Amino acid sequence: MMAYKKFKKYAALVLVVLGFISCKERGFLEQVYVGSALGTSYQVKLFSNKELEIDKGLDSIFTVINNSMSTYQEDSDISRINKGDTTVVIDDNFKEVFIASRKIYDESKGYFDPTVGSLVNAYGFGPDHTKDSLNAVEIDSMLQYVGLNKLTLTSQNRIKKQAPEIYLDFNAIAKGYTIDVIAKYLDKNKIDNYLIELGGELVAKGENIGNQQAWIVAIDDPLQEEGSRTFQATLKLENRAMATSGNYRKFRIEPKSGQRFVHTISPITGRSQKSNLLSASVLAKNCALADGYATAFMAMGMEKSLEMLKDLKDVDVYFIYSEGSDDVKIYTSDGFQKVLVE
Repeated sequence: MMAYKKFKKYAALVLVVLGFISCKERGFLEQVYVGSALGTSYQVKLFSNKELEIDKGLDSIFTVINNSMSTYQEDSDISRINKGDTTVVIDDNFKEVFIASRKIYDESKGYFDPTVGSLVNAYGFGPDHTKDSLNAVEIDSMLQYVGLNKLTLTSQNRIKKQAPEIYLDFNAIAKGYTIDVIAKYLDKNKIDNYLIELGGELVAKGENIGNQQAWIVAIDDPLQEEGSRTFQATLKLENRAMATSGNYRKFRIEPKSGQRFVHTISPITGRSQKSNLLSASVLAKNCALADGYATAFMAMGMEKSLEMLKDLKDVDVYFIYSEGSDDVKIYTSDGFQKVLVE
């Protein structure tokens, strides 16, 4: 993801209890597709009353997204734009992601910013690895090229920059958007029961017919030991999208207070800042928004995130945060609380 310290994304574990007998009795076949794409792994589980072959369809979606928005692909549209090519006419996928990014950028007052890529690269977290730290002069110099409001989408579907040095990176929203595209593809093929996971992002529709229940997923425990897998919570994911961002295991402890903090790169100041928000899980109507909001909240920290939530509709959150030297604490919105599994 595009995160401001390359937030490590942990896939929300998909807990599936297979019930082949009941599934067959109801005339449905369970089909599972797994693989690698966009620098991570994916899994699609679906139930259909007929045998499907969607491998080629999935591959086509991943290819189109990479050709449009992969900063790791030198000839992609976004890479050409970043290199200063002003002739690129963006496709509908790029356009939708740009518009969604601008929405979250405005709502977060700049904390979600796909143009922070130059700073991410400079700190050594992007495709162009350089150095691990920057001095004040270097940071101030780069900040003049940070700000999504310095880019314009023209009527000819071209991206116009205020400065050629501006670097655009959709890594914090592209995976979520890709899941939305896959979901639309399955909908078009009249699949009503599925669960899609890509790099920790999820979209669910219908139910897990195998056990005749809602799709059940889990949120990782940010304090789990290396090499182990423990979970903070499980929930029912019903006709919604979910994304989780967190600096898992990468927090620091203040010697005096014992409080845990994670360090992120702020697109506002360009500097590393402390945040007591260790993990942000977001439910939204689509995965692009869930993905983007999760990134924004991690960059904003607990207090600013709660303020932003007051103005958001159809968005629910599960925050894991630290206060003092005690165990981590949990904040859940009312909507999220309703879907938690006791």
